[in-house]
Amino acid sequence: MAGFLLFCILAVLCWPLALLALILFPIVWLLLLPFKLLGMAIAGVFELIGALFMLPAKIVKAIL
Repeated sequence: MAGFLLFCILAVLCWPLALLALILFPIVWLLLLPFKLLGMAIAGVFELIGALFMLPAKIVKAIL
C-alpha cells in the first residue's frame, strides 16, 4: 500500500519518471530473479548443513 501511495505521488510530481519506473520495474525484476533463486538455494544448503551438524546432539538429547 505504501509503495502504491509513493508511486501515485511520483506520478503527480514527475510523470515521466513514474512512467519509466513502471516500464523498468518488471525488466529489473526479471534480471534479478536468478540471483533470488540462487540465494534461496544457498540458504537451503546452509540449513541442511546446520541440521546435519545438530543431528548428533539431538540424538543424544533424545536418548538422555
